[in-house]
Amino acid sequence: MDKKIAIGCDHGGFKLKKRIIQHLTDKGIKITDYGSFSEESCDYPVIAKKVANEIANGVHDYGILVCGTGLGMAIVANKIRGIRAVTCFDSTTARMSKSHNDSNVLCLGERITGEYLALDIVDTWLQTSFSGGRHKRRVDMFED
Repeated sequence: MDKKIAIGCDHGGFKLKKRIIQHLTDKGIKITDYGSFSEESCDYPVIAKKVANEIANGVHDYGILVCGTGLGMAIVANKIRGIRAVTCFDSTTARMSKSHNDSNVLCLGERITGEYLALDIVDTWLQTSFSGGRHKRRVDMFED
């Protein structure tokens, strides 16, 4: 995969973020880490905004955000114009979010989703392409 990926987390997603980075770099995928860089308490909106802005500005192709549930990160990221952030809890929702909704930021919850499932979700999400067609018309409506 030649796509550039931005990744970020808060303290609640630090361990899973590290594991995702290792998993993806082992596959030769380029990752830029926007923090947090420890399990010390931090404010997830700061990290989510950094990653989402990088995607919206075209610096990176996709983003991955990890917190305790994935929900707060998705809410913040979706405030940025052009971002289609999704919280996925299984591979089917990951596939459908990309295929039908052209999601560009994947949010995961370390306290909700086990490591092996999370890695499968990441792989599925990254390997799935937007199907376009009738879905493109609908995705275009997001920005109207």
